[in-house]
Amino acid sequence: MADAQTLARDRTHVDYDQFPRADLCHRATPIEAMPRLSELLGGPTLFIKRDDCTGLATGGNKTRKLEFLVGEAMQAKADMLVTQGAVQSNHVRQTAAAACKAGMKCHVLLERRVPDRDAAYEETGNVFLDTLFGATHEFRPAGLDMNAEAQTVTEQLRADGNRPFFIPGGGSNATGALGYALCAQEIAEHSQQTGQRFDWLVMATGSTGTQAGLVAGFEAIGHDLPVMGVSVRQPRERQMNAVHALTQKTLEKLGAPGVPLSRILVDDGYVGEGYGLPNDGTLEAIALTARREGILLDPVYSAKGMAGLIGMIRQGFFKPTDNVLFLHTGGSTALFAYQNQILASLNPQ
Repeated sequence: MADAQTLARDRTHVDYDQFPRADLCHRATPIEAMPRLSELLGGPTLFIKRDDCTGLATGGNKTRKLEFLVGEAMQAKADMLVTQGAVQSNHVRQTAAAACKAGMKCHVLLERRVPDRDAAYEETGNVFLDTLFGATHEFRPAGLDMNAEAQTVTEQLRADGNRPFFIPGGGSNATGALGYALCAQEIAEHSQQTGQRFDWLVMATGSTGTQAGLVAGFEAIGHDLPVMGVSVRQPRERQMNAVHALTQKTLEKLGAPGVPLSRILVDDGYVGEGYGLPNDGTLEAIALTARREGILLDPVYSAKGMAGLIGMIRQGFFKPTDNVLFLHTGGSTALFAYQNQILASLNPQ
């Protein structure tokens, strides 16, 4: 495995083949214009990075992280992946599918993090697909240290004779963040090859690995593209500190210098009542993106990110001449768990 001393790296390219990696992901994912949404909002020119098209289990951002995490699991000769997430976790769905691809079992812990959901919430959407992929699961109440809970279960499974490999929630550690450091290099190469300039990248930020990986990846190759994370759960300062800590660990893994906290940009104005609880802005973002661009956003992550992008445009945050790239993190299968709420919100667009 590569370390800071041996990693092949220069200021325009990092050799990610130096790290163990499983082949799970369709890449490079497309970058598409969103002309009708741009016209409607009357702000900057909008583009979307389609990481809902990564291929595994309907796609999503966790697939990029799982390439490196499952690569480590295979190197460790694991026969089981263990992870955790909220009930409608996109990460859990993709981990269960990755285990199938790798010929491993999968056991997951699901946190009842979102209050006031009906019984179908624990049976449809991502939970249905977890079961289809053969994952076994157990539930936990809200508010526990879910990584600690999952690590305890991992050790129990090991004592029972399995060879489990623990993956933290969201795949968000320095290994998983490599997936988005590589994505950052992919975006930079797209700009270099096509001449397409981007002034901002906007995305939903939750368990921190996606934003930390992007910031680290751009820094490692000297590509100056600011990454604005729209928090889906935590207050701004807490999210910034968490993203910054993982960015530093990822840069260390890449053999690159650290970055100041000021490089971590977070807007927490679109969390609403909490994680997994869509508000009017979230629901508007789902409807506008579907009806203007034919693109499905999920109600937990990508739609809150898009609500943030729409809100920033309306507030005049961007210049009219800016090109803004939105990272679609996937998760449309969770729409079915929110079907009644979404349908009740719809108006002709």
